[in-house]
Amino acid sequence: MTRYGAIDIGTNSVRLLIGDGSNSDERLMRITRLGRNVDATGRLDPGGIDDTLAVLREYRGILDRYELAGVRATATSAARDAANREDFFGPATEVLGLVPEVISGEEEAQLSFLGATAELDPLDGPFLVVDIGGGSTEFAVGRSDDAGGIRFDGGVSIDVGCVRMTERYLVSDPPDAAELSSCLSVLQLHWDDVRAALPAAFDAARLVGLAGTVVNMAAVEIGLAAYDRSATHHFVLTKDAAEDVFRTLATETVEDRKHNPGLDVGRADVIVGGACILVSIMRNFGFDECLVSESDILDGLILSQRS
Repeated sequence: MTRYGAIDIGTNSVRLLIGDGSNSDERLMRITRLGRNVDATGRLDPGGIDDTLAVLREYRGILDRYELAGVRATATSAARDAANREDFFGPATEVLGLVPEVISGEEEAQLSFLGATAELDPLDGPFLVVDIGGGSTEFAVGRSDDAGGIRFDGGVSIDVGCVRMTERYLVSDPPDAAELSSCLSVLQLHWDDVRAALPAAFDAARLVGLAGTVVNMAAVEIGLAAYDRSATHHFVLTKDAAEDVFRTLATETVEDRKHNPGLDVGRADVIVGGACILVSIMRNFGFDECLVSESDILDGLILSQRS
């Protein structure tokens, strides 16, 4: 089969996928927190840069084991925001042998939509795909087309993510009631921006949730002792279950959270910020359930190279 590579350099994590668009040979994730404090300082964190470069060296070695028809590496929210992004991009280009693409929020939404909907039944739409990242959240909408597929109709990126909301609002451990209330109130104002830019988001029949926050909340609900993609991919997380997981995590300290089966300990400090985003979306957009997808922007990057 013809294989391609994809690397997603995010605010919180760096991920790798090698595959043909249907089958995967490698799918890896490392938390490096490249965007630590970028919201406050406007600059990429030096420690985050070093950790991210170390992971990219690891990934370059893995890519070199395969004969690949192409590789795309993209950098998203933190890189878009940072004044010192060349401190990262120069060394990253040397490590990878290619220049990471700084993609727009709309392109990020489109690639996430492409990856998330590839396996879905078009008749289950129209779809709202939500990708909750570390620094931003992408909303993408689409529905069935005349050819029996699913078309992308539009997307928007909003500057709310699990890292950004945690650093701005959730400073206590655990967060106090006033902090949680402030976080949720601010999110409601951001959804007004989504309504103005993408009104179809409020008319979708199916919510599809992507990325670490959503997957980890599903894993906690299931009680996974060890990560199992087959258990979380296309798991249906109900609103009641999401609210229950949110309440549990929000009332625990970071150290206590780490003991929840299914929670990646590297996300323990930012998972409540992400959970605020997911439950707020379900409350305000009127969804009783969320289809969890492990297929996301990485899969979209692979599929974009096949076309």
